[in-house]
Amino acid sequence: MGIAPAGIKLIVGGLVAAAIGTMLMAWVRWAGIPVLVLGLFFAAFSAYFFRDPEREKVFAPGEIACPADGTVMSVQNEGTPGITVVRIFLSVLNVHVQRAPMAGKVTKTLYTKGTFAIAYKPEASTNERNLIQITGEHGRTIGVEQITGSIARRIACYVAEGQEVKISERIGMIYFGSQVAVYLPDTARVLVKPGDKVEGAETALALW
Repeated sequence: MGIAPAGIKLIVGGLVAAAIGTMLMAWVRWAGIPVLVLGLFFAAFSAYFFRDPEREKVFAPGEIACPADGTVMSVQNEGTPGITVVRIFLSVLNVHVQRAPMAGKVTKTLYTKGTFAIAYKPEASTNERNLIQITGEHGRTIGVEQITGSIARRIACYVAEGQEVKISERIGMIYFGSQVAVYLPDTARVLVKPGDKVEGAETALALW
């Protein structure tokens, strides 16, 4: 079980706070205990939230990997002809690293400022977000959109335009409660439905 890079500093910060609390206890016990406890809690929570497990599933030809852990919110056309959108809600308990749904080239990354609605609300579609578009063989294109929630509001994109990625390769991370939208052409058959629990690089999201 690895830790996403952004979590290392937070874990270290929590441990430093715990060490300070320990030292304070030698002089002012009532002040040192809460600092120690809060520091340890922060370090433990950061280690849990920023966990980045290895995912080694081998997908069959034609399978599209789910890019995120969470719960499927909706599967529908949202107004763009020929495009089905799968929206996945990530709670603070889910792994928050996103992965490539297929092998190909990153043909577009687009960061858009927006609102900060709660990630499971319909209006979260206009939240601050980052689109990663991947084009694979036969010109097939999938968009993975990282969408912030209402708490930490930070998105990390690990890839750049022109970069080649493999299926299940890490492409980014959203901090704390968030949402991921997957834009699939109608030539893909979606295998999940609202309410399903899915895992990035473990669940087959769709088939070509």
